[in-house]
Amino acid sequence: MARTTNSDTLPFVESRYELGMLASQRVRDLNGGATPVVERGNDKPTVTALREIASGKLDVAEIRHEFVQSYKETPAVENAEESLEINSDNPELREIDAELEETLLSDDAVDASELVEEDVAEDETGDEE
Repeated sequence: MARTTNSDTLPFVESRYELGMLASQRVRDLNGGATPVVERGNDKPTVTALREIASGKLDVAEIRHEFVQSYKETPAVENAEESLEINSDNPELREIDAELEETLLSDDAVDASELVEEDVAEDETGDEE
């Protein structure tokens, strides 16, 4: 296959938009060390990805699944009690951050459920501040 065109790949994907998404996912895979299913030669990863899709040798459903999963992953928080301070160079921001952290970590901090209960009670009586 000397030159890959959209019409070569469309039998394997639902639209040109999906082709772009799947090709970009496959390029990320190739750049990450995945083995190409077609001969790579001197082609760039983008061309290789399009050639793989057009060859029909690539499992498009698997690439589609990888693409969707790549947007679903969320980073895990290792330590939930990390400092909230941003460590800004601006002394005013550092002071605000320190006050905020002190307020959030103090024993006198108001529980969010208490605020909700107060709002509900005000709504029921019709009193507004």
